[in-house]
Amino acid sequence: MTSTTESETRADRMTHLRGKFIVFDGGEGCGKSTQVDMLRKVLEKAGVHTLVVRDPGATRVGEMIRHILLDPANVEIGMRCEMLLYMASRAQLMHELVAPALVAGKCVISDRFVSSTLAYQLGGDGLTAEQIRAVGDVAIGGHWPDLTILLDMPVEKSAARLKRDRDRIEQRSVQYHERVRQNYLAQATQNPRQMRVIAADRAADAVHADVLAVVTDFESRIAKK
Repeated sequence: MTSTTESETRADRMTHLRGKFIVFDGGEGCGKSTQVDMLRKVLEKAGVHTLVVRDPGATRVGEMIRHILLDPANVEIGMRCEMLLYMASRAQLMHELVAPALVAGKCVISDRFVSSTLAYQLGGDGLTAEQIRAVGDVAIGGHWPDLTILLDMPVEKSAARLKRDRDRIEQRSVQYHERVRQNYLAQATQNPRQMRVIAADRAADAVHADVLAVVTDFESRIAKK
C-alpha cells in the first residue's frame, strides 16, 4: 500500500503534467474509461486541472460522426471513408476542446486517438501507416500526444467483457480484432518513448498502479528537460 507521504510526493510531481496530452488506447473492453477516470481523480487531487475527452466524440459534431461510425446499420462505409470520418471528428475535437485546454495549461486525457486508426484501419483498402499519419497530422494540426498508454489484453478476454449490444466495429471478426491488437503492439515497439504497454487483464487497481508508475516516469523525464 502506498503511504501518505509517498502519495503526497507523487501528487506534487504530477504538476509537471500541466499542458500535457495523454491518450489511453487499446482494444474493446480493455478498461480505458475506468483508467482514464482513475488518473483524472489523481491529477485533480494534485491540483492539475484536467480535461477528459473521448474519440470520436466529445463535441456536438464529433458525437454525430461517432453515431455514423458505430451504427451497425451503416454497413456500406468503406475503410477509407471510415478513416476520414475518424479524422474529421478529431479535427473538431482538437479545434474546439483539446488545443484550447493545452494552451490553458490543462492536462488533456483522451480515450482513444490517432493510434486507434493506426490499429483499426491500417491495411483496409490498402491504407498505409504513412497515409494515416499524414492525414492525422493535418486533422490534429500537429498536436500529437505526449504519452500514449496502451492497455493490452488477449482478444478473447476483451470480448468477454462486452456485456452490451456490440457496435459496428465491435461486431467484426475475432481475426480482425487480433490484427488490431498486433497493430497496437507494433506501434509500441516502434515508438517506445511515447507509447507504453500495460497488461490490462488484471484488477483495475493493479492496472492503475502501473499507469501511475508510467505517468510518474514520464513526468520525471519532462522535469529533467
